[in-house]
Amino acid sequence: MPQSQQSSTPLQLYIPPRLPTPKTIMTDVLGVLVIARNGDRGEYYQDPKTYESAYTESTALGAAESHQLGAFLRSVYMSPSSPSYIADMKTDLVDTHEVHVHAKAGGEGTVIFDSAIALLQGLFPPNPSNKIVLANETTVIAPLGGYQYVPIETVEPGNDKSLEPWTGCPAFEQHISDVYSSSEFKAAAKGAGPFFTSVRDYVFGRPTVLENAWNIYDYVSTELSHNKTYAHRLPPTLVEQARGFADFHENAIFSDKDIGGIGNLAGRTILHTVLNSLQRIAFNGDPLQFLLIETSYHPFISLFHMLEMVKENPELAGIPDYASALAFELRRGPAPEDRDFVRIKFKNGTEGFETYHAFGHKADIAATEFIYRIENYAITSQKQWAAVCSAGLGDDWAHIGSQNAISSTIFAVLAAIFLLGMFILSKFIKSSRAKAHSSRIRLADDEVSQSHLPQTQYPNYGALSNNVIAQPAPMGEKQRLAL
Repeated sequence: MPQSQQSSTPLQLYIPPRLPTPKTIMTDVLGVLVIARNGDRGEYYQDPKTYESAYTESTALGAAESHQLGAFLRSVYMSPSSPSYIADMKTDLVDTHEVHVHAKAGGEGTVIFDSAIALLQGLFPPNPSNKIVLANETTVIAPLGGYQYVPIETVEPGNDKSLEPWTGCPAFEQHISDVYSSSEFKAAAKGAGPFFTSVRDYVFGRPTVLENAWNIYDYVSTELSHNKTYAHRLPPTLVEQARGFADFHENAIFSDKDIGGIGNLAGRTILHTVLNSLQRIAFNGDPLQFLLIETSYHPFISLFHMLEMVKENPELAGIPDYASALAFELRRGPAPEDRDFVRIKFKNGTEGFETYHAFGHKADIAATEFIYRIENYAITSQKQWAAVCSAGLGDDWAHIGSQNAISSTIFAVLAAIFLLGMFILSKFIKSSRAKAHSSRIRLADDEVSQSHLPQTQYPNYGALSNNVIAQPAPMGEKQRLAL
């Protein structure tokens, strides 16, 4: 700066403003919904044509992964020193009005439930304050040093299709068939030929075709993690190639060019819970502040496409790792903004949270806009799901939500036929008895023996008392037996 332009006032010592302590940090996070994938498990087979699945079990590694995710979420949303701290939420002892948990029960259901338990152990660890004082002034602490029992609502696909809508859905099965017959898939299958030839010796009879890419990858990666002998035999890069083809396969199945297309079915059914939860968190009269949905990998792929996150981040077009998490944070807008905003974060496996933006935005999206742009594509009921799954299949498909519904209808019809038959049979038997009764020979004397007469027709002989020989009571004229 030239000498003539310098100020004659002396320099002032700059004193930075005092930063708030962790306990007084203000936050703009009102609440959050977290969609979490299950942790490690055993081999998990899915039918390439229908996605009906086989049984699998969780592992100690999977429990550790989910527990670590729970501890991470606690550090983000329940630590006063975190910028995403939910200030009005009780964080030491869980308040079940503020925290709700849903867990998928179909498919990998047992593994997913176990993962939810492990995640909650990290989210709300044992606390000695979880105790009760009895009337006799005895203090009892919950087991395991104050273990906290958080209720989990399991979502059964027979009653609620929100977390597994693709099974039992003819329209989705047709979508799978269309993917397999597409020119893009056939070209990819041709290019994958060398890989499937090389992997054949390591999958022991499993079909080595692109249609079976998920099962090939799942088997190879599972054995690589759990089988030391297999891990030593497997050639380098084979599992990475298997993952690449599985990503291509699952991304093609669980996405659609149309945001409301059948390929996005997994995202459309879970979307209703997402939107409803954000609205509940925004409402001051509702205590909900943290909703956890423990589920499988399928809806992640669909949501990434529906929210147009894949356009800017193509690496999202694939299978998320074990114990991944997708968070929808509801944040209060900066002053003088009086609207609420949605911030989307994704944590892929052991990585940290990264912020992503929906619908081409470069920042958080207003909650009103987010809901407006997506709510018409959400599937909100079993009836709506049934209509989507029967689209283009004719009116004769009467699936109303599950195979159990069809079975119940058939059972009701059969029960009605059975009752009608029983009614007709009873009428026939009654009529036959009436005819037999009117035509039989009647005797002149009574047809009922004295032992079958009503009690009032017997003379009263009194009662026996202990150690006393009973004597007949004197009989009046009306009580005397006829000679």
